[in-house]
Amino acid sequence: MGIGEIIGLIIVGLIVGALGRLFHPGVDSMGILMTIAIGIASALLVGWLVGGGILGFILAVIVAVVLVALWSRMVGPRTATNRI
Repeated sequence: MGIGEIIGLIIVGLIVGALGRLFHPGVDSMGILMTIAIGIASALLVGWLVGGGILGFILAVIVAVVLVALWSRMVGPRTATNRI
């Protein structure tokens, strides 16, 4: 995997993170930076395991939805008392 592919996956990861958060129902307790990080991690992981193409994109979105759901379960909802 060359540097061009990695940069491409990072750019695709921005879209994947947004779609992962969009497809996860309910209120999410994460900010935009965590959404971007999840998208990039999903795109890099799937790109490394499966490769590119439409199948890789679809799998990356599915992985992002799962990671967003896991993050929401672990962190919980934001309330006025636990915001920093």
